[in-house]
Amino acid sequence: MPTTFAARPARLAVAAVLQGSLLPAQAAPPEPPLPAGCQVAALSNTTFATPAPPPAFPPVQLQVRTPLAPTLLPSAGHAYLVYELHLQNFTTDALHLRGIEVRDAGRPASAPLAVLDEAALRARLRQVTIGEDGDGIGQLGVGQGAVAFLCLAFDARAPVPAALRHRVLMDTTVADGPALPTRATPLLRLGRPLAGSNWTPGNNPSLDSHHRMGLWVVDGAARISRRYALDWKQFDRQGKAYAGDARDVRSYYAYGKQVLAVADGTVVSARDGYPDNVPKTEAGFTPARPVTLDTIGGNQVVIALGHGRFAAYYHLQPGSIAVKTGQHVRRGQPLGRVGNSGDARWPHLHFQVTDAADAMASEGLPFVFEQYRSKTADGSWETRSGEYPMGDVVLDFGPETNQK
Repeated sequence: MPTTFAARPARLAVAAVLQGSLLPAQAAPPEPPLPAGCQVAALSNTTFATPAPPPAFPPVQLQVRTPLAPTLLPSAGHAYLVYELHLQNFTTDALHLRGIEVRDAGRPASAPLAVLDEAALRARLRQVTIGEDGDGIGQLGVGQGAVAFLCLAFDARAPVPAALRHRVLMDTTVADGPALPTRATPLLRLGRPLAGSNWTPGNNPSLDSHHRMGLWVVDGAARISRRYALDWKQFDRQGKAYAGDARDVRSYYAYGKQVLAVADGTVVSARDGYPDNVPKTEAGFTPARPVTLDTIGGNQVVIALGHGRFAAYYHLQPGSIAVKTGQHVRRGQPLGRVGNSGDARWPHLHFQVTDAADAMASEGLPFVFEQYRSKTADGSWETRSGEYPMGDVVLDFGPETNQK
């Protein structure tokens, strides 16, 4: 899918967990580092706290809203909240943004769970969708808006507040946002989308991911359909995605691999007939067909899972679609094969769950997988259940089936 922001790295905060035991300690596999832009939430007292300001009338006219409230997403020892704050200045003067405090809505007098100072906030602010990433945003002019991309990481064993509040700090005043629930969407527990090993879930949520930062205005609404989308690729031990001719899709390890239904449901879109692109190399990239909102996903299958949720598979191999619109499918059923159609530079499976059957005119919803194995830093494998693969990880989904 297209890159809509030139994201930049952010300094990571890493949580240290101290464990004690009467038995000899066994070193646990190191957890993957937090994604760029994620901040560890502190559930104990912090050293930074802003006293509550006296009530102002009229209140500071800064709108603070979240189009899609987050839901705790478990992954490798943490529980993540991934969300955005849309900020808009409705005053007659410019507002200089100095930072954001994240607080427990149920304990308004407690110290913040997390604090973004001015530099950290600027790294997470965007004022445009397609094009420049908005370096240096720190001031909202009259009528101007910006989006702050937030990610909090809680220790998986820690109690997480049922709702958050956000205090936006400015030069001489503050603006408090409304309570934001932290369990807004029931988590779908999905089966595997692919079989086999050495799969990497590329472009999962971070400031470096064009999925996460891909805010698009479609049909008059600003949405992020790819908020939790994953680009599934395969690499060898040397980190290469192919062997042979880089311009031949068949050289890529992921190409032609079978994709599977993650749950029972009804096919609402089964599209074939788009050719594979010649993969991107140093010579450049030109899609086989012009990219539009209609062609962006290429060959695709979209399954209605019920309750307004849809699982989408994009960039599939031409001629491989094995289902039809209106057909009921079962979990684990083959749907097609990994290809390089639509807006795809290299063969991969783009997978996402959304609230509408549209590649871009929808909001991306969180989900977890029933089970997979994740490779640790020492090369061993550990089983993860009911989690989402966050960060730079390598997964195994189990042996391939004999289904055609």
